[in-house]
Amino acid sequence: MVEGKKADRPSFAAQLQKKDFTVIAVPNGAEAVARLAELGPDLVVVNAASIGSTGVRICQSLHDKQDEHLPIVLIVEAGKTVEKSAADVVINLPFTVQKLVNRIKPLLPGDGNNIIHAGPIRLDLEHRRVKCLARNARLTPRLASLLQVLLQHRGEVIEREELFKKVWDTNYTGDTRTLDVHISWLRRAIEMDPDHPRFLHTVRGVGYRLDV
Repeated sequence: MVEGKKADRPSFAAQLQKKDFTVIAVPNGAEAVARLAELGPDLVVVNAASIGSTGVRICQSLHDKQDEHLPIVLIVEAGKTVEKSAADVVINLPFTVQKLVNRIKPLLPGDGNNIIHAGPIRLDLEHRRVKCLARNARLTPRLASLLQVLLQHRGEVIEREELFKKVWDTNYTGDTRTLDVHISWLRRAIEMDPDHPRFLHTVRGVGYRLDV
């Protein structure tokens, strides 16, 4: 979300977070363009009214930087008209956050019926797909099960043997090296820098912990 700090204009970032959207707010179009590749958003909301702009140039820059198919919702002042081609949806103030939600949802990629969502990690078990910040990956059945267990026990240290038993559905824990390989593959799917993981940590001599 591109949203400024004009005191007399409503802010929607916090309200959308309360509606269970993962929202990353930036104060201007230049920062939005600069962080586009890093964040890989499903959709951008440009609250042009909050920065005293029409937002058209920001929308054009986002499309030029990413691609013309990036969904954009543009919020403008009451009574102001802008080119409809600038964004997928143009909304004039005033309106409720629920109206904004109703306009956003049809533009987001479809999910399956079995979603686990924690922090920036969104695991679609039906389609075995994970999204995390700029990462978007399809998982093998084993990797999906591994991430599911870690998400269900997020913030907890899970011992290697216990994690192996749960994911491989076995009582044999004589050789858990394959677990380390799968952890490495999972880091490639969710971490911006797998060699310096932000989310999936090794607890030496014990096991693994997922922090979200």
